Amino acid sequence: MTDKQLILVVDDDPDLVEAVSMKLESKGYRVAKAYDGVQAWDKIKEERPKLVILDVMMPNKNGYQVCDEIKKDPDYKDIIVVLLTAVGEAVTTTRYMHRDGITTLADDFIPKPIDLDKLMEIVGSYAS
Repeated sequence: MTDKQLILVVDDDPDLVEAVSMKLESKGYRVAKAYDGVQAWDKIKEERPKLVILDVMMPNKNGYQVCDEIKKDPDYKDIIVVLLTAVGEAVTTTRYMHRDGITTLADDFIPKPIDLDKLMEIVGSYAS
């Protein structure tokens, strides 16, 4: 990867953020980190990543809310969102997921526990 695209990793589990970040960096990506939805939105505005790996269940603002805000904002709607969720089996499609009255237009999702190789495949398909 020659252009070193920026990927934002958002999860309230610092160990998971670190593991995913290390894997992404080993593949040549630049990485920004956030640990809740409020920090995520600040980083998105500050650094404008190409892709956001976004946990669903987080304090302050959950991943569904952050994804909804990204996709409804004309300045950020093109940012690719991959949701991380422990309830992945219940997700039939990420494009029309309803939760708390929010339609989440995520581009993709990966269930927890995360298969890092599968995550790299997903990231590579969008951020190449």
